[in-house]
Amino acid sequence: MSETTGASYASAGVDIEAGDRAVELMKEWVKKTQRPEVAGLGGLGGFAGLFDASALKRFDRPLLASATDGVGTKVDLARKLGVYDTIGHDLVGMVVDDIVVCGAEPLFMTDYICVGKVHPERVAAIVKGIAEGCVLAGCSLVGGETAEHPGLLGPDDFDVAGAGTGVVEADRVLGSDRIRKGDAVIAMASSGLHSNGYSLVRHVLLDRARMSLDAQVEEFGRTLGEELLEPTKIYSLDCLALIRTAEVHAFSHVTGGGLAANLARVIPDTLHATVDRSTWTPGAVFDLVGKAGQVERLELEKTLNMGVGMIAVVPQESADVALTVLADRGVDAWIAGEITDRGAHTSGAELTGDYAK
Repeated sequence: MSETTGASYASAGVDIEAGDRAVELMKEWVKKTQRPEVAGLGGLGGFAGLFDASALKRFDRPLLASATDGVGTKVDLARKLGVYDTIGHDLVGMVVDDIVVCGAEPLFMTDYICVGKVHPERVAAIVKGIAEGCVLAGCSLVGGETAEHPGLLGPDDFDVAGAGTGVVEADRVLGSDRIRKGDAVIAMASSGLHSNGYSLVRHVLLDRARMSLDAQVEEFGRTLGEELLEPTKIYSLDCLALIRTAEVHAFSHVTGGGLAANLARVIPDTLHATVDRSTWTPGAVFDLVGKAGQVERLELEKTLNMGVGMIAVVPQESADVALTVLADRGVDAWIAGEITDRGAHTSGAELTGDYAK
């Protein structure tokens, strides 16, 4: 009679020991993100992250703001290039900069990393990037989950997602109800493509143009892969500094859908935002995608940020102060448009003119 070996989790492809090793490797990075409200309240590896909500007593009426997001198909480029410590910056930026749009201060984040096979050093590198992003955003990384999905994902495949929570005083919530005719539209430069439109970018540059990620691109001064993996700029602390120093009526985080569509989300029905393309020159990567794929300008603008990652709507009299604050913080910003009556316009925002050369 032949002996049979019973099935196990390991034989199904899940390596618990590798997961434990990944947790040990990431602990030092997570610790660097701790705010005072988190310090001393347990550590990584618990069932839930803790945050001392007594800190919210300083608010008269605290409203919690929450957001969740991922980084889309940009993870495929990170996998192909074997670079795992920048994608976390993208994840944090996509989450916290949605939170700050309403004027909320990001407090903490959790992450979810799904892999085909746990490579401890690789998972730790991803978490390192998330932790560094949290430091840049001023929030704590209080926990997360690493899930191994053999049979569904290849051994080198992975995806990341995250959720964040922030807080804002109820009477200080920013949004469309504060916007007035005559307000200035201030644009803040993006660091590149950020984390949207990569399905189009990959299709155009890798599939159609057959470009190599290792190819040196003169316009970039670096390889195509390095340009495409440039991390998303995190604006949350810059926006919070702006709120403390100048009057701000609204923010708009320029993500999927492009500048006009995202700005329109915060414009009231009676008003219209006009943004003048001639006030800036999109980076070389946007021009490359357009030319390589023969992508029409409106299609590019509906998909990519075109060089603007965040918008602030402020009273005209606050515009100079706002620009000074942002400049002092190293943020490239400029007055890109204004708020007018809606009139015959059917949408809340539009781009006019031609980009500066």
